[in-house]
Amino acid sequence: MKINACPSCGSNQFVKAGIVNDRQRYKCKKCSYYFTVNKLGKQIDDYYVNKSLQLYLEGLTYREIERILGISHVTIMNWVKKYNIKRPYNSDYHPTYKIINGSELSNYFKDPAVLKGAGVIITELGDKFMLIKWERFRD
Repeated sequence: MKINACPSCGSNQFVKAGIVNDRQRYKCKKCSYYFTVNKLGKQIDDYYVNKSLQLYLEGLTYREIERILGISHVTIMNWVKKYNIKRPYNSDYHPTYKIINGSELSNYFKDPAVLKGAGVIITELGDKFMLIKWERFRD
């Protein structure tokens, strides 16, 4: 990353002043302020943020979402906190999910018995589909 100006005073008069944590350090000649190049973090595509929050709202746990999307459960937890997502609480139902391809999805809906007494939602996961089904807890 190219440094254009001192972040403290805005001067463009600065010199290299060593390396700290494998990052180049600079010193401003005008105000004697030390600064480093901004670290470029790993950016996750917005698709995965939206999909993980959607799955969280559908009732999946952080670790289940981690296994499906391959994103850390801690990252998902941080997104839930950041966007202030509140999941509605209902203990009478629990979600079960399946990851299937297109032909399996069409065969699934041919049997009307699998849809009785449950809500179903389908979401796309790349080239596959995730089928989430809510069933009542059995006493």
